Amino acid sequence: MTSVAPPVFKPFTLTLIQLGSIGSDKAANLHHAREMIMKAAKSNSDKRPQVVVLPECFNSPYGFVHFPAYAESISYTAGKEYDIQASVSESVKMLSSAAKEAGIWLIGGSIPERDVETNNIYNTCTVYSPTGALVASHRKVHLFDIDIPGKIKFKESETLTGGTTANYFDTEFARIGLGLCYDVRFPELAMIAARRGCHAMVYPGAFNLTTGPLHWELLQRARANDNQVFFSMCSPARDMTAGYHAWGHSMVVDPYGRVLAEADENETILHVDIDPEPFHEVRAGIPVTKQRRFDVYPDVSA
Repeated sequence: MTSVAPPVFKPFTLTLIQLGSIGSDKAANLHHAREMIMKAAKSNSDKRPQVVVLPECFNSPYGFVHFPAYAESISYTAGKEYDIQASVSESVKMLSSAAKEAGIWLIGGSIPERDVETNNIYNTCTVYSPTGALVASHRKVHLFDIDIPGKIKFKESETLTGGTTANYFDTEFARIGLGLCYDVRFPELAMIAARRGCHAMVYPGAFNLTTGPLHWELLQRARANDNQVFFSMCSPARDMTAGYHAWGHSMVVDPYGRVLAEADENETILHVDIDPEPFHEVRAGIPVTKQRRFDVYPDVSA
């Protein structure tokens, strides 16, 4: 991405929608997601949220067998104006409309995306400005292929292709980096974003009942602490009748690695005020951003 200076970091409210009732009916999923976006935009009595986040795979059941059937073509190119009206993606149109009506920055969780040229399917996050413009996207780079004997086996690569870019977007109050779920296990992506000026990282995700208790909080606090940035992951709510059981516990962590807010496993809306002071304070007091030894080890962001 181009090396434009990041905006001045200013206070803002980050709102996470831990979405429930995600079933096999895509139209119903989109309708419920839109209702929750509008509710989130109006439900904070103290101040209006500037950034609202949906969870990973909000328009379909979570599972590699489902991705091809729910995939939509988006055809977004970074740096080029995207024609929402001409889009064939019903999810993109809903998200754009909701962002515009609510007047918010909207990180639209993720949906399965089918590339019209290659027919590859990606797990893709899209971002919308308060005018409804599609301003950024992130295709999940690291695919969730795991096998923990006796507990869980999952292989996204059976139907998905990994993305090839690191991505962020600028608002009038912060530069925000993007990732999706399993991307959090690979510190390089967050390192690159932080060294490119990101103040916060947002990763929609869907850990499960095995990996969630083990690593959900640990990884977010590690990425926040390593890079001295705000870090947040937004999960679906837990549904024990679904084929995949999400951990929930959507969370926001500050640059010291302190948990500012955490949901339980149920559908909920979490409002968190982001204050730039800890960002500046920790970087002044523990100045690791100025102490790295790239003469000894490589800079992954170079």
